[in-house]
Amino acid sequence: MKVKIEIDTKTFVRFWLVVIGLGLAGFALYSARTALLIIGSALFLALALETPVNALAKRLPKRSRLLSTTIAFVSVVAILVGFVVLVVPPIVQQSMHLFEQIPGMLSSDSQQAKYVSQIIDQYHLQDQVDRAVETAKSNAAGWISNISTNVLSGISSLLSFIFATFLVLVLSFLMLLEGPRWLDALWGSYLDKQRMERHKELAGKMYAVLRGYVSGQLLVSLIGGMCAGITVFIMSFIWPLPASLAFPTVAIVFTLSLVPMFGATLAGIVIAIVLALNSIAAAIVFSIYFIIYQQVENNFISPQIQSRTIKLSALAVLIAVTIGTYVFGLLGGIISIPIAGSVKVLLEDWLQHRKAKHVAKTNKPLAKFIKKVARSNDAPAQ
Repeated sequence: MKVKIEIDTKTFVRFWLVVIGLGLAGFALYSARTALLIIGSALFLALALETPVNALAKRLPKRSRLLSTTIAFVSVVAILVGFVVLVVPPIVQQSMHLFEQIPGMLSSDSQQAKYVSQIIDQYHLQDQVDRAVETAKSNAAGWISNISTNVLSGISSLLSFIFATFLVLVLSFLMLLEGPRWLDALWGSYLDKQRMERHKELAGKMYAVLRGYVSGQLLVSLIGGMCAGITVFIMSFIWPLPASLAFPTVAIVFTLSLVPMFGATLAGIVIAIVLALNSIAAAIVFSIYFIIYQQVENNFISPQIQSRTIKLSALAVLIAVTIGTYVFGLLGGIISIPIAGSVKVLLEDWLQHRKAKHVAKTNKPLAKFIKKVARSNDAPAQ
């Protein structure tokens, strides 16, 4: 049995216009991903600082928003400087410690070398090891020749990161300072008051989702980072760990925990590896602590803080985080969830508005009929 489907020309053209439009929009977004990432990060920071800026402005003379925003950003810069001062030296120290241990690990008398030798002999891997060594020797010249190129590339990446950070700070400052003025001008430009109220309500819902998620995620990540740092600090009195590792632990766990779903797990793995360079027992104990803490955070802390902010399914969250991370990197993964929540608000409003228009259109003939009957009943009385 053959089924014949007929599509009129108008529908066919409209379909392909939508497909082409979506393709061009996707290409444009991908091409401008760096700029969009900077703007999104600036918006994320502005939303995180908006509540303290507003609270501070109410306590300042003449409610100066300029002064409150300046104080907030001076605090942010001070935190960034403190981050560099407290976090970078311990990381450099641990890296140097690792390099110092490498010759001992490679020594034939070391326990690690003996253990590796036993595995090679047990599983007859000597031929594979010899081939790997020969390959490494043949590629060594190429690696050495590429050192200068890699150094220049690293310097270029560092300068780009510094410039992007500066742009994020400037954009966030201007968003906080001029944001209310822009909104007032936008609402004042509406001629249709009813449409303005509808769009204003929609913007309020999106703003509540964004601010609620940003503030909640920052608080959850901060609690996780502080607990991990305190744990490492206490462990430094039991095992041979430098107490200064507590500061990088706070920074790493806080930063990576901002990435939904797998960020906290990645942070725990990184800290466990760093601790293992000093003490295997400490790394095992920290891993056990981190697994237990993640259960507490996921079942008690996060639901209490993040309740009623973004109601997305696990599949929607995974899709948003995957797209954000692979297209925009780590920061893309961080801002993917609030963006997905805003898109959900827009879709729900669009579907509700479309349903209301459909109901009104369906009821229109009935309303005309009732009106016509009412007029016919009033005619004899006149």
